[in-house]
Amino acid sequence: MTGNTYSPSADAAGDGPADGTRGTGPTESNPSIAADDNIRDLADIPAIEVITKAIVMLMSAAAEKLGLAEGAAESDVDLDEARRLIHALAGLVDASRADLGIHAAPIRDGLKQLQLAFREASAYPDEPGEGPGEKYTGPVRDRRR
Repeated sequence: MTGNTYSPSADAAGDGPADGTRGTGPTESNPSIAADDNIRDLADIPAIEVITKAIVMLMSAAAEKLGLAEGAAESDVDLDEARRLIHALAGLVDASRADLGIHAAPIRDGLKQLQLAFREASAYPDEPGEGPGEKYTGPVRDRRR
């Protein structure tokens, strides 16, 4: 054991580990389950699982900052924060492109949709190739237009 642990929150984005299993932790209905039951040694978590969890978290946070979350108010929109999150997401997706396998295409599509949503939400949109993450993805254009 390395001493490094990971404990996913109950409301974290994603379904749990890549193998489809879920940890069990204390719940209101079953408080007798120890909190340690939900902790995994980081050495036991495959790198691709850590990477995809980080991608999902960045995507979710960017969508929240763009006001795309259900019930989001206009006051929830923070384009400066969204720009940072999308840029970090694009860098991670670019760096891990070879490791994403069959998940690469939907992840790239999700990133592109966030980039387009950012452009649409901006009062003064960046020039193509200058938007968040476009350093890594290249210019993003909506093909429907």
